[in-house]
Formats: sequence, C-alpha cells, structure tokens
Amino acid sequence: MERRHTAVIVMGVMFALFMAAVETTVVATAMPTIISELGGVENYSWVFSVYMLATTTTIPLYGKLSDVYGRRPIFLVAMGLFLAGSMLSGQSQSIGQLIGFRALQGLGAGGLLPLSFIIIGDLFSFEQRARMQGLFSGVWGVASIIGPLLGGFLVDQVSWRWVFYVNLAPGLLAAALVWTGWRGMDHRVQTHRLPIDYAGACLMTAGVVALLLGLFHFGTWTSWVLLISALGLFVILVPVEGHAADPVLPLALFRKRLFAVATAHGVLVGWAMFGSTSFVPLFIQSVLGTSATVAGSALTPLMLGWVFASITGTRLLLHFSYRAVALAGMTSLTLGAFLMSLASVDSTLAGIMFSLVLMGIGMGLSVPPFLIAVQSSVDRSVLGTATATLQFGRVIGGALGVSVMGLILSLRFSANLDKAGIDKAAVSLQELIRPLHAGAAVVDVAVRRALTGAVEAVFVAAFAAAAVGLVATALAPHGRISPRGPKQAATD
Repeated sequence: MERRHTAVIVMGVMFALFMAAVETTVVATAMPTIISELGGVENYSWVFSVYMLATTTTIPLYGKLSDVYGRRPIFLVAMGLFLAGSMLSGQSQSIGQLIGFRALQGLGAGGLLPLSFIIIGDLFSFEQRARMQGLFSGVWGVASIIGPLLGGFLVDQVSWRWVFYVNLAPGLLAAALVWTGWRGMDHRVQTHRLPIDYAGACLMTAGVVALLLGLFHFGTWTSWVLLISALGLFVILVPVEGHAADPVLPLALFRKRLFAVATAHGVLVGWAMFGSTSFVPLFIQSVLGTSATVAGSALTPLMLGWVFASITGTRLLLHFSYRAVALAGMTSLTLGAFLMSLASVDSTLAGIMFSLVLMGIGMGLSVPPFLIAVQSSVDRSVLGTATATLQFGRVIGGALGVSVMGLILSLRFSANLDKAGIDKAAVSLQELIRPLHAGAAVVDVAVRRALTGAVEAVFVAAFAAAAVGLVATALAPHGRISPRGPKQAATD
C-alpha cells in the first residue's frame, strides 16, 4: 500500500516540476513579443524580477510551514496561488497588470519547487534520492526542451497569452495526485508544532523587497532610502532569528561550513544562470534578428546539458566526493559564462548554444551534490527549512541577477546611444523587436550595436558571478556522502 501511495506522490511531484520547468523557459521566450504588444519596455526586467521577488520572499516560510503543518496542505495552497496567477497573467491587458499577476504567480512558485524536493527528501533514502534526482532531472529536461519550442510556437502561431494557460492542466493533475497519494503517508512524516517565526518572516520579506526595489530604482533618492532600509532590516533580523524558538532563517545551520558554502553557491549560480537566461532570448531575437521560435529553441541545449549532467552527476556521487563533482560543474559553468560575455553582433547562434550547453552542464553537476549533501547532514526536523533555504539562495541570486543586469542593460543602452549620437527619445526597443517579429530584414545597425554592447555588459556581470561561485565552491569541505550523512574532514 505504501509503495502505491509513494508512486502516486512521485507522479504528482513530477507534474509540478514539469509545470515549473515549462514556466521558466516559456515566459522568457515570449517576453519580447509581450513587450511589443503591451508596451513598457522600461519594465522588461521587472516582469521577471517581481516573480522572483515573490518567490524568494516566500520560500523559507513555505519550508517552515511544511515542517509545522505538513507537506500536503501547504503544497496545495502553493499550487492554488500559482494557477490563479497563471490564469490572470494570461488575461493581462497592460504591463502593470502582468507584473501584478506575475507577483501572485510567484507567491505560489515560492512553495512548489522547495516542497517538491522536501517531499523527496522525506520519502527516500540517500541512495534512492540520488537515483530519483536523475528521474526528476529527466522530467525537468523534457519539459524544458518542450517549453521554448512550445513558447515560440504559441507566440508565433496562436497568442502569447497561452504561455501562461499551459500551466493549468499539469498543475491541476499534480494537485490531485499529491492530495490523493499523501492520505496514506501521513504517518511517515512527523510534523513539529513549534511557534511560527512570524517576526523573522516579516523582517526577511521586508528586507528582501526593499533590497530588490532599491536595486530596480537605483540612482534615485528613493533607491538609497530602500537600500539603507534593507540593510537596517537585515541587521535587526540577526538577533531576532538568534532568539526565535524555530527560526524561519536557520542561522545555526550557517555555522556548518557545508551549509554556508552550499547557500553561497546557490546565490551565485542563481545570479549567473537565471540572470543570463532572462536576457538570452532578447539578445537572439533583437540583435541576431531571429523569430521568437528560434530564440526559444536556443535555450534547449542549455536544458539538455543540465539534464544530462544532473543524471550523470547524481550517480557520480555514489563514487566521488560531492566537492569534486560540484567543482567540475562550476568550472564548466564559469567557462560557458565567459564565452557568453564575448557575445557580439557577429556572434552565431551555434556559438551561443555551445556556451549555454556548458552553463547547463555546470548547473547539472554543481547543484544536486550540495542539495543531497545538505539533506543527508541535517536532522529530519529541519529538513524542510534547510532545503527551502538552499532554494531561497538560488532564487534570491536569480532575482538579484535579473534586477542588477536589467539596470546594467538600461544604463549601458542609454550610454551607447548617446555615444553614437542617437536621440534616445527617437529609439524604442519595442520598435526594435516588432519589425523583427513581423519579418523585416533590416534593423538600424547603430541601434543594434548599441543594444549589443548593453547585453554584452549584462553577460559580463553573469561571468563575474560564476567566477566568484567557483571560488566559493572550492571552499567546500572535503568528504563523501554516505547513507548516514556526509563524511567530512575535520575542518568542517
């Protein structure tokens, strides 16, 4: 009976991951077309940032709530919010509405990804987890391959609104399977009804929101007020979490070298990877002059590399140290990010795809080792919190990356136009995208070069984050993962 329930839950989690993977690539593919229809190119990065903002601020809280109230009800709440946000995003009539509904969607996404991995950590042993990671990576990969192609097809042949509607069927199916399967598994996972750390959750949420808003409006007096406020909130957060009975941000875990390095790695790879992929379709469509379908398909090699490396890497953990596998991955990711930083108007689509493959291999080899190592080293009572914190690190890294890189894009594009003697008021990135979408063959060379220089700076920022991530990974303790937890050196 338990095996049947476990199988049903696993299927539900797989559908949730499928939906999350499709969402990641479909929206990035559709954004140039969405901006050309709804307007608001100055808010291009905010469509990604607000989603990541909402996701980031809720990930730790979802992990803690699942430790207290159980996995199933919290998973279903997250799924309901995500599907509601998806439906409303597809009905947006302005860029402001889309940003608002993407925020609602992000509130749900903040629970789906960490809870999926928390549930797997609950149900399976270390050896089983290593094998299941390969299976889930395969599901993620299939969806990620389908996503860009489906997104490009929907944008070119149907409507961009359907890139949000495609979430509904797999989301409802995932919710039904988890609800049905978990009824027979409640005795497998014990919940711990300690007080919820609402003060810590509010402080951390307010701090992250202030930080990202400050970065988004950087250069104004408002941004400085927000950034100083964020610093103050984070300073207050430290003693509050230190005295909390069950803190939402587990500061005690950061005293462990493995956990601290794993979190730092997550922030930096999130910055490098998700920051880059948010702007790759814009570069390919606007600079190289391709359609939305081609721009979307360019992300497919990245996902293929990610999936192949993840499946291979989790098996390698049974034979090699997690540090060695993670270092190999970060070396590949850093090399790919370096090649992307060399992108220019003369770049080829094949060259961009090769760089993205290296970055995908880097993610596949470096992320699972740290996740499995941490899950194998912490007490089950804080498994949800620890897993969610790692997810939190990757997402906040992505959110910071998109915000900072969006700022770099805007500032450099404006500076490059000034340098070329072009009136900024007469140039619209929306118009640069729209004729390409309509099939025009010629785009003003000077404007293209101005945009190319701006995107080059964006990719340089991604390379810098990847390089620092490589250094951080090298600081991980030596050791191997065993069924009883990581066997680490005394320096840990």
